Amino acid sequence: MTLAIRSVQNTGEESHYRYDPSLAAAIVAAVLYGIAFLLTLIQWIRYKSWVWLTMVVAAAMEAIGYIARCISTQNVTEKSVYVLQFALVILAPVLMAACCYVLFGRIIFLVVPRESRTFKLCWVPPRFITPLFVGFDIVALFLQLVGAVMLSSVSAGDTDAAQKLDRGKSIAQAGVIIQLVAFGMFSVAAVRFNFTSKRFAKSISERYESSGEKSYIIDGLVRKKYWPALLRVVNFTTLLILVRSVYRLVEFTEGTTGYLNTHEWTLYVFDALVIYPCVALYVYWHPGKYLPYLGFRLPKDAR
Repeated sequence: MTLAIRSVQNTGEESHYRYDPSLAAAIVAAVLYGIAFLLTLIQWIRYKSWVWLTMVVAAAMEAIGYIARCISTQNVTEKSVYVLQFALVILAPVLMAACCYVLFGRIIFLVVPRESRTFKLCWVPPRFITPLFVGFDIVALFLQLVGAVMLSSVSAGDTDAAQKLDRGKSIAQAGVIIQLVAFGMFSVAAVRFNFTSKRFAKSISERYESSGEKSYIIDGLVRKKYWPALLRVVNFTTLLILVRSVYRLVEFTEGTTGYLNTHEWTLYVFDALVIYPCVALYVYWHPGKYLPYLGFRLPKDAR
C-alpha cells in the first residue's frame, strides 16, 4: 500500500491530510461540541450523576478534538496536532458506547424486580450487562487507540511506512470489529427489552411512591415516571454509534488512499453529525431526571 500524503505548495514539507481540510467545518463542529460539553458538565454537577462522568469526558474529547482540528487545518504539516485531533475523535464514541451500557443496566435495576432479573429477560444476565460490555469496550478502546496513533503518526519518509500503515490499520480494524460485535449483541438485548419491560409497568407503581402524575419518589429522590423515553434515547444513540462504527471500519479497510480518507465530507456526515446527538440528546433526556442510582456503584439494596 502506498502512502498518499501530498506536498504543501512552496515548501518541502508534507500535509497529513489527503484533501484540503476545511477550517469552517472544523469551527462549526468545535462550537457545537463545545456547547454540548458545557451543558453536559452542568447537568452532571446538577444531578450529581457521578457515573455520567464518562459522557462528560467523551464530550470534552470531541470538543478538544475539533478545536485541535481547527489548529491542524492551518498547520497541516504539524504531526502532533494532527495525531491529537485524530485520536480524540476516533476514541470519544467508544466512551459513549460505555455510557449506553451503563444506562441500560441501571434502567433494568430500576424497572425489573430482583426476582425477575434472569437470563431470559434480555439473553444476558442483567447483573453482568455493564461489566461484560464495558469490558469489551475497554479492549476496543485500547486497540483503536493503538491503531489510530500508528496510522496518524506515519510519515511518507519512513522506510517502513507501508508496513506501519498496514499494522495500524489491522489493529484499528480489530478494535472496531470487537466494538461492532459487542454493540450488535447489546443492541439486540436493548431493543428486545423495549417489549419485555412492558410487563413490569404495574410493579413499578407498586414498588415506588408516586409524587403526582409524572414522578416517583425513590430513595427520597423525585424522579420522572416516563423512563421509557430514556430507554428509547439509549436505543437511538446505540444505532447512531453503530452507523459511525461501520463508517470507521470501512475507512480503515479502504486504507489511506480510499474514498473515505480522501474526501473530508464523509468525516463530518458519518462521524461528527452522527455522533453529536449521542451527546446532545442526553442534555434534555438526562439520566438524572429518571434514574435514582447514578453513583459509580449500585447500592446493595438496589442490586
